[in-house]
Amino acid sequence: MATKQGTVDFIVEQASGAGRVSARKMFGEYALYCDGKLVALVCDEQLFLKPTAAGRATLGDEVTEMPPYPGAKACFRIPGETWDDADRLAEVIKVTAEALPVPPPRKPRRA
Repeated sequence: MATKQGTVDFIVEQASGAGRVSARKMFGEYALYCDGKLVALVCDEQLFLKPTAAGRATLGDEVTEMPPYPGAKACFRIPGETWDDADRLAEVIKVTAEALPVPPPRKPRRA
C-alpha cells in the first residue's frame, strides 16, 4: 500500500519544529529530510527513523526496529501516536538529524 501525500504532509507539518523539514518522493514512497540530512522514510503509511543512539535515548521504550521495506536495514518504527505530539516528533527528528553526518556534496551531472 503506497503512502498518501496527506500522510507525508501531516508528518512534515508536525515535525516542522525540528528545523527545515521536507519530503521527497522516492521509489513510490517518501524520504524525510531535516536540514538537508535524510532522517526518515515514510513507507506504507508508516514512519521509519534512521537508527541513532540519540534517537534511541529520546524514544526510550517506544523503540521498535524493523525494515521499512524488504531488504532494507532495520530502522526505528515511530508509532502513529507519536506523530500527534508535534513537540515529541520534532524532538526525535532533531536529535536524529544532529547525530547523523553531513552528507557529501553532490557531484554535478554530466550533460
